Amino acid sequence: MSSAGPYDLIVIGAGMAGSAAAEKCARAGWRVAIVDDLPYGGTCALRGCDPKKILRRGAEVVDAAHLLTGKGIDPAGLRIDWRALSAHMHGFTDPVPANMEAGLSRHGVDTLHGTARFTGPDRLDIDDTSHQFRYALIATGARPRPLDFPGAEYLIDSTGFLYLEQLPERILFVGGGFISFEFAHIAARAGTETVIVDHGPRPLRGFDPDLVELLIARSNDVGIDVHRNTEIVNIQLTNGSFDVTLDDHGHRTTITTDLVVHGAGRQPELARLDLDAANIAHGPRGVHVAGHLQSTTNPRIYAAGDAADTLGAPLTPVAVFEGKVAASNMLRNTSTSPDYTGIATAVFTIPELTRVGLLEAEARDAGLDLDVRFTDTSGWYSNYRIGETTAAAKILVDRASDTIVGAHMLGPEYGELINICALAIKLGLTTRQLKSMSAAYPTVGSDLGSML
Repeated sequence: MSSAGPYDLIVIGAGMAGSAAAEKCARAGWRVAIVDDLPYGGTCALRGCDPKKILRRGAEVVDAAHLLTGKGIDPAGLRIDWRALSAHMHGFTDPVPANMEAGLSRHGVDTLHGTARFTGPDRLDIDDTSHQFRYALIATGARPRPLDFPGAEYLIDSTGFLYLEQLPERILFVGGGFISFEFAHIAARAGTETVIVDHGPRPLRGFDPDLVELLIARSNDVGIDVHRNTEIVNIQLTNGSFDVTLDDHGHRTTITTDLVVHGAGRQPELARLDLDAANIAHGPRGVHVAGHLQSTTNPRIYAAGDAADTLGAPLTPVAVFEGKVAASNMLRNTSTSPDYTGIATAVFTIPELTRVGLLEAEARDAGLDLDVRFTDTSGWYSNYRIGETTAAAKILVDRASDTIVGAHMLGPEYGELINICALAIKLGLTTRQLKSMSAAYPTVGSDLGSML
């Protein structure tokens, strides 16, 4: 085995968190390497958020036309050409690995390829080469969590769905989270018979329950069949299709489908790293780190993103932020913790479901004197204009300070509107201050004042 190094920093994982940290440290003059056994770019750019939203655009167009049926638009013959839409997606994703690698190289980062494995507290092997480091950053992201029912091996993951050459006539999604709902909303607009199976009573548990119910009703309207409190007993391959046996409190049924997609959660991608060889404590939620993202058991190790057990949500902006904070702490020998205040998230269904801050139950448990401002916005001009029938907002205001402690929105373009609420929470703006803003009109942003 050959030997290389030492490096000031080796980053494991060439996604958004890892590349941000590598570039930051290389700019500071450190000798830096980054390694991945997959093409550079990570989940978001290649296998997640970005390509997903390109496919969603096709679904948006179809849905928009149907909403205006009889209102001046005839959607007859309108359909999604999946192969052409996928080619459009590839126009974005295909150049990413080479462009990212070239960018890192320009900043002096050694770009390595292969499987990394720790062999000591300050050493790791990448295939057949041993590398010594002063620091290492684990930013390996997450992978679909294993499922243990018979036939689970037949499932494809989100990557497999995104890169389907053609959509089948029937798809069943396992799990009631982001992946299942977002992909189901795309597939349904493409004409696919779509089923979601969730083992719990309420899908999308991280979002406001009232708005989730509205979204489920909207999902049903476009042909998405949502099964709650339902377990998958087994999956059998029969004549090229899959027979999925379901159990709803002892009542068993079987659904025949052409494809089964794993949307039942993800877990940190750590299995191949041999963390114990470097005395790196870890658990089901990732590498155990202090608030400043340093390993609790090996001071040479930092972790960020989905690979780290932090208070941050499993979101790309959070991962990037953590990667930059970890880099700064390593460079300056500081112990700054990330500030997770005011981080918004969205489920890009049609319409999209968004959240920032506390849920209503969380705010009440915290003992806040809460003013819940719920508004059905489905009849407002911005939604009437496009024919949307489902939209609502719930703003949670602390009466004592007149500040927003949580904002929850379901509606077209509300992913942009929630960003304003996120900024308000981040800066501690009062609702009175927000109402004083004059927005461009008529825009969705101009609706915020009336929601408050």
